[in-house]
Amino acid sequence: MKREELKNLNVPEEAIDKIMSMNSADIEKTKSGFGDVDAIKQENDTLKTQLDERDKDLKGLQKQVKDNEDLSKQFTDLQDKYKTDTETLNQQLSQTKLNSALSNALTAAKVRNPKAAEALLDMDKIKLTDDGKLDGLDDQLASIKESDGYLFDKGTQGHYDPKGGNGSADTDEVQTLVDAFKQ
Repeated sequence: MKREELKNLNVPEEAIDKIMSMNSADIEKTKSGFGDVDAIKQENDTLKTQLDERDKDLKGLQKQVKDNEDLSKQFTDLQDKYKTDTETLNQQLSQTKLNSALSNALTAAKVRNPKAAEALLDMDKIKLTDDGKLDGLDDQLASIKESDGYLFDKGTQGHYDPKGGNGSADTDEVQTLVDAFKQ
């Protein structure tokens, strides 16, 4: 949203200033919700580098092994170790992707406190699909919205006009007695 667009719509300058400040606040909230993306990318790059180095080590040893039994054993041990390490790293990467997707989904659902909402979720039922979507989250969020609606930002409410808003018809008994004695 640009200031010129609002001016073209004949919006008063004071209202434009308020709209622009609210828009800036929303942008900052969104940026803070995605702040950990760089850390995830860096961790992903580190993990890929480690996997590439291990693959090179394995290929180098495989060439050297030939008939040497000791080297064959070292090669097998390293292969097993690297396979285990690769599985561990892939699990960590999957968990990191799941956490990032969950954080983004909670931010998109306008959760006020993502950690509190995450504590109410059954993480065993939430799975990250191949296309990056969270399966099993929507039902749980709907349930939490019903039971703990205060965790969600519902925005500003519209016009509020309660019935019988003309004040209280109750009489103050103490004041009535005081008035009776004054006469």
